[in-house]
Amino acid sequence: MMRTDNNKKKKKKERRTGPVTRFPERAKKDWIGPIISFREVDLLRKFMTSSAKLMSRKRSGTNAQEQACIKNAIKQARFMALLPYTGP
Repeated sequence: MMRTDNNKKKKKKERRTGPVTRFPERAKKDWIGPIISFREVDLLRKFMTSSAKLMSRKRSGTNAQEQACIKNAIKQARFMALLPYTGP
C-alpha cells in the first residue's frame, strides 16, 4: 500500500494575542468584588467533574488567578454545604 502525503501535513496552531480569560467582564479594574463567589453554585458546578473534583486549568480554560479564585470559592461552598465533597 502506498502512503499519501495527507498524514504528513501538520496544521499550524493559531496564536492568540493578549491574555486569555474565562471571565473577561470580571477581569476589568472597575469590577468590585471577587472574580467568582461561593454563592454562584451553578457556575461552580461547571468547573467540577462528575466525581466532584476540580477541573484542570487546561480543561476549564481559566488562567492561574481565576483558577485560584474558583478553588477558594468551591472550598467555601463545600464548607457551607452548597456543594458536595464527593460525587454520587
